[in-house]
Amino acid sequence: MLHLPLNQTWNLDTFFPGGSESSAFAAHLKELQASIAAFQEQVRSTPSPQQAEDTDGLAKLVELLQHNLKHIHEADSFVGCLLADNQKDKKAPVLNGQVKSLYAEHLSSLTHFDQVLTGIPDEVWSEILQKEPFQAIAFPLHERRALAQEKLPPEQEALINDLAVDGYHGWGDLYNSTVGQFRMPVEVDGETAQLSAGQAFNKLHTENREERLELFEKWEQAWTDKEDYCAEALNHLAGFRLQVYKYRGWNSIHKEPLAINRMEEKTLNVMWDVIDRNKAIFVDYLNRKAKLIGVEKLAWVDVDAPLGDSSKKISYDEGASLIIQQFERFSPKLAAFSEQAFENRWIEAEDRAGKRPGGFCTSFPIAGETRIFMTYGGTLNNVSTLAHELGHGYHQHVMTDMPALAQEYAMNVAETASTFAEMIVADAVVKSASTDEERMILLEDKIQRAIAFFMNIHARFIFETNFYAERRQGLVSVERLNELMVDAQKLAYKDALSSYHPHFWAAKLHFYATDVPFYNFPYTFGYMFSAGIYARAVQEGAAFEDKYISLLRDTGSMNVEELAQKHLGVDLTEPDFWQSAVDMAVQDVKEFMRLTEDKVKV
Repeated sequence: MLHLPLNQTWNLDTFFPGGSESSAFAAHLKELQASIAAFQEQVRSTPSPQQAEDTDGLAKLVELLQHNLKHIHEADSFVGCLLADNQKDKKAPVLNGQVKSLYAEHLSSLTHFDQVLTGIPDEVWSEILQKEPFQAIAFPLHERRALAQEKLPPEQEALINDLAVDGYHGWGDLYNSTVGQFRMPVEVDGETAQLSAGQAFNKLHTENREERLELFEKWEQAWTDKEDYCAEALNHLAGFRLQVYKYRGWNSIHKEPLAINRMEEKTLNVMWDVIDRNKAIFVDYLNRKAKLIGVEKLAWVDVDAPLGDSSKKISYDEGASLIIQQFERFSPKLAAFSEQAFENRWIEAEDRAGKRPGGFCTSFPIAGETRIFMTYGGTLNNVSTLAHELGHGYHQHVMTDMPALAQEYAMNVAETASTFAEMIVADAVVKSASTDEERMILLEDKIQRAIAFFMNIHARFIFETNFYAERRQGLVSVERLNELMVDAQKLAYKDALSSYHPHFWAAKLHFYATDVPFYNFPYTFGYMFSAGIYARAVQEGAAFEDKYISLLRDTGSMNVEELAQKHLGVDLTEPDFWQSAVDMAVQDVKEFMRLTEDKVKV
């Protein structure tokens, strides 16, 4: 049972006391630098085994590699938390630069490690993977070796990583600094407040349409003021990527994100195809919602607007209690983990100025803990975000005892666990509604997430694909970026809206992530995949909990097609599974249409 009231600020002193001035963190970075240097020296003097029995050197390399991986992750998570927590902290970006430099050194050393792997004869390699300590990490090692065979020589890959610190990652840092300076003037209680991007975004979901439209106009204007900086960053991020791909001989912009997500192109294409073929009923939903709020067509800012009386706020304590209660019905272990996160201040949720927008969950593998970041404003959407991030945390939690390389799961399956946790809460809340009116409001909130995954994220995918195609020919202007964004939104939403969000490319930080290219389709995959898992969980009840944990623990050790076949018995390259996942959302829309049939304004 939770001990209320809960503290809404996280505790980072558990890891390194003193924040950005922490002497313990400075010592951590110093030790990490020495350990990376030791690995660099060791990897250069370790020959590729030519016999399966001759693996002592390789075993020591793997052990030190995993040690460094954990320590880099610990440092990166800590700095990421500092940057998000207070964008006025001038020391945090400096520390971030130090961590990025160390990570670049680590990546450079891995190019020589790859050379050791590729120098092992195929038949010897197969034998080695059957032995410990290699068997437990056979999949990521084999994956690494195969990808290395498609890259440039080690010296050139090392040079790319070194240049990326002040080039590639530098442009991502510029965007983050730009967002940190974002301010939008909004009248609050008779006074003008300068809201940060996270605070301003939360304000866009007000029930009053006139206020909503006015705020959205200010939101667009605020990003227009920053558009040149954002365009500069986006163009050069993409340019760096494209040049690297060119020299590697990679022709498809989707090759790297698909490889990172351990996913076949056929799977991605069939997923989008099934979604696109089912959009008609979701357009019907958008049109019905337009009638319910008394307009001919929804504006962009209306899509996520609440229906009915949504003025009631859900306090943080109420939201936490609701999440624990619903998790408990599915998985006592998930509920116990979440309770620990709330009680031990693993969550930063306070609504205050100076925080970055959005939400995330990050893990500290040495400490065996996670931290969750968001800005809690008391909406049902905030509760969903909280459940979502706790799902991420639980995924990491069940893998804590595994080797570091086996814990490196891809973003698409990471989004599976988070979205699954979100579904548990959303579905339970809808079913517990006491009236049709309440059920309609809650159901609409649930459908909004399907719209986000099927349409909003589809628009992001279309935009990025088209943007990269044009970026190959040269820099893309702000005006053209706006056009590409609106064109993608019209296509993804089947032109069901009366207005769109031209500067979405500037406002969405996912386009500027330097660790994962195409930070979009994995969300939709996660939503769809988790829908299939949720259906199985509902069918099997409590007996599914251990199966679910087994699936999560396998996410770093096989591609998604193998994962689905092993744990769900389905083929992701065929449309059947994807259609069954869409059908769950379709049923929600049909119920919503039934409940609102008599409410349509004439």
